[in-house]
Amino acid sequence: MSSSKDKYANPGPLGLCGFALTTWLLCLINGGFFDTQSIGLVLGMAFAFGGTAQMIAGMFEYKKGNTFGFTAFISYGAFWWSWALFTAFFKGNTPATFVGWYLAVWGTFTLMMFFATFSKPRALQAIFFFLTLTFYALAIGDATGNHSIVNVGGYLGLITALCAFYLAAAEMFIDSYGREILPIGAKK
Repeated sequence: MSSSKDKYANPGPLGLCGFALTTWLLCLINGGFFDTQSIGLVLGMAFAFGGTAQMIAGMFEYKKGNTFGFTAFISYGAFWWSWALFTAFFKGNTPATFVGWYLAVWGTFTLMMFFATFSKPRALQAIFFFLTLTFYALAIGDATGNHSIVNVGGYLGLITALCAFYLAAAEMFIDSYGREILPIGAKK
């Protein structure tokens, strides 16, 4: 039986790492560092870590009463599942412009989430700022067939992944050392 004095683990680093590592792998392809023959590994990561681990983290954010964390991790976990399912099974003859719309609506959702970060640490703001740019660049690149813009989206995604990994590490260090080691720009 648990009491209100029980300390729960911070699910944030798990969700952030699931997001960061999966985003990094996909953006290595989008950025042109690897070709689409490598997509199978990204699909596995998207189902297992990007999708499932983020959803688990989201449920624990719910338990903490963190609406932002709950919404972010469940939503982006669902993004990875939807992207992986589409890529693996349903891509078919889907028009590139419709794929662009899929990415654009995720960009718009991410923009809303970015606005919700204004009361949160700067490190979290950076993640959602760069992720918004990533989605919109990929949307434009996919919809127009312009691989140079897709590459830009890939580079932006790599920056996004690094920001997420940084915040995950910072939160882990806070838990491990009881103080901020890596600055996150917390609101006073």
